[in-house]
Order: sequence, then C-alpha cells, then structure tokens
Amino acid sequence: MTEPCLHTRVEAPPVTIFGAGSWGTALAIAAASAGRTCTLWARREDAVEAMLRDGENAEYLPGAALPDGLRVTSDLESAARAGVLWLFCTPSQSARGVAASIAHLVTPATMAYSASKGIENGTLMTATEVLAESLPGIDRSRLGVLYGPSHAEEVAEGKPTAIVASGYAMDAARRVQAAFMTPLLRVYINEDVRGVEIGGSVKNVLAIAAGMSDGLGGGDNTKAALITRGIAEIRRLGHAMGAQPTTFGGLTGLGDLVVTCMSRHSRNRHLGEQIGRGKSLAQAQAEMRMVAEGVRTTQSTYQLAQRYGIEMPITEAVHRILFEGKPVLEAVVELMARSPKHEEWLPESLQECA
Repeated sequence: MTEPCLHTRVEAPPVTIFGAGSWGTALAIAAASAGRTCTLWARREDAVEAMLRDGENAEYLPGAALPDGLRVTSDLESAARAGVLWLFCTPSQSARGVAASIAHLVTPATMAYSASKGIENGTLMTATEVLAESLPGIDRSRLGVLYGPSHAEEVAEGKPTAIVASGYAMDAARRVQAAFMTPLLRVYINEDVRGVEIGGSVKNVLAIAAGMSDGLGGGDNTKAALITRGIAEIRRLGHAMGAQPTTFGGLTGLGDLVVTCMSRHSRNRHLGEQIGRGKSLAQAQAEMRMVAEGVRTTQSTYQLAQRYGIEMPITEAVHRILFEGKPVLEAVVELMARSPKHEEWLPESLQECA
C-alpha cells in the first residue's frame, strides 16, 4: 500500500519565524520559495535593513537569495500577528524571553513549534516545556518541534534534506509539515515529542566530543565509537524520560547525531575541534559568530543524567573539559580505562522495561 502524501491534503498556515540566524533564514527561504506565506523576524533593525538592501542575510547565510514573497521585520508584535504557526529559531536559551513577550497575542488558532535544539539551563526544560510555560494560552495539542539532520547552508543551496515535525497532536504536526515540505525538503511527522527533543538536543553535546577527537587527531575508529556510544547515552536518557526507543534510530536520533558529528558545517563539532587543539572554551567561543548550542546543553544534560541516575560517560567527560578544566587527552584516557560493560547496559531501575 502506497503511503499517502499527507502534505498535499492539509492547508499550510501562515508562518512567522522568530530568529534570523542561519537556520531561521534557511527555513524562511524554503517556505517562501514554495509559495507559503512567511514572515521572518530579526531582533535587530540594522539586520533587517541589511537584508532588505542586499536581498540576502549576508551576516548568517551569505549567498542565499531571499525570495520576493518573504517579509522581513524587526517588529515583534507585527510579526507575531502575521503568523498562525510560530516557529522559534532563536538560541534555545533565549526562546523563553521572546515567547513571553508575545504571549498576549496568542489566539485559539496559534501553534507554537521550536526549531531550536537545546535544554534550558536551570529549569532543565525541553523546548516544548519552555513554550508551554511561557505561552500559557496555547493548548498542549498545538505545541511541538521541527528537528532533524539539517545544516542551514545545504537547505539554502537546495540539497535534499529530511526533517521531522513532532507534535502532541498529529493534525497540528501535519500543518507544520504542509508549511515546510518542498520537493527538496522532506518533512516527516512523529508523535514522540520527548524522544525527538532529547535526540535533537543532546546530540550537540556528543558533537563537541567528536570535534575534540578531531582536534586531537583521532581517527575514523574513534569517531565511530563516539557516535555509536553517544546514541546509547541519548537512548538511555530518553528511555528514563519516557521517550520511545525507536525514535533514536531515526532522523532526530542517529541521523542528527551523525551529521552533527561529521560535518564541516557543524558549529558544535568545530568548537570541540578548537578545544581539542588546545584552545580554551572562552577562546573557541570568542572566535565563533554563531551560538554552539551544545555548550549550554552540556550543563543541562549532565544535570538530567544525575537527576535520573543515568550513566552518560561521554557527556560527563565533555562537562569536565568545558567547565572543570579537565585536559582533553586525560579525559580520553579515563573513558577508555572504564570498567568493562555490556554493550546494551542500562541501570538496574530500567532493565526490566528495556
């Protein structure tokens, strides 16, 4: 039986994308180029003026032309009123503030999804939990995330890409699917919001580790071990938090982890590489124009692992390197010298339901 082409049966809602970094801009280009009604909000007025003047976002996505139908503005309330689907593409630690500023503009039709991958520091909330708390007028059924293995540069260049719209209600997820699906951007739907969020966020921590390996001169064997043992850590944490194990073998699990650990476009891998070559975290961050989400997510993931009693040795090693001054090579030696384990190891509290 042929799978139904769901996106052709659902009307695409007007979209407002909050955050004109590389990913927000790439998604706006994709949607507007496909004829969808789309507004892109940038925090700075000078950034909007530059985009309108140059016809591109030269600061974050140079060379990618902005479609004529794309509206760009720095007026937050005007942008919010223009969209039925609000897609948050700001850095994950900034999403709460932006959402709270427009909470009074929520209507019964408003949907709020996040394309920012991270876990909030302090609260340890995922993206949908942050949106639920900062946008109390939106029903849970209209919340979700848009995640997947997707570098903005390649989406803007029209290279085939697949991502996932995951929501608490499939009718809303299908509308998000309709908003962004194009001949070159394939959008799947998935109801396991928690699994998609954990996979899409924690992979950034493992990408930093992969970059550290590159900086030290580690080989393909090392990278393969990091990726596969990394997905084991993600799966253990996700399992403890109620996610479906199968999610971590999909686009927002293994797919996102592989592309983020391997690609030259990956900010988190790049930051890890610089640290592996001897730079401090502060030096590596100062040399980057965009945010590496994995730094802050390392803190939150480390704390979540402690909360749920989950063993995440690679994550713990990255945390010690970034925030406790542990030398990278010393951390590698300690990881390799750990006591023998079964490959499918789980803590005793989870073994019965594995």
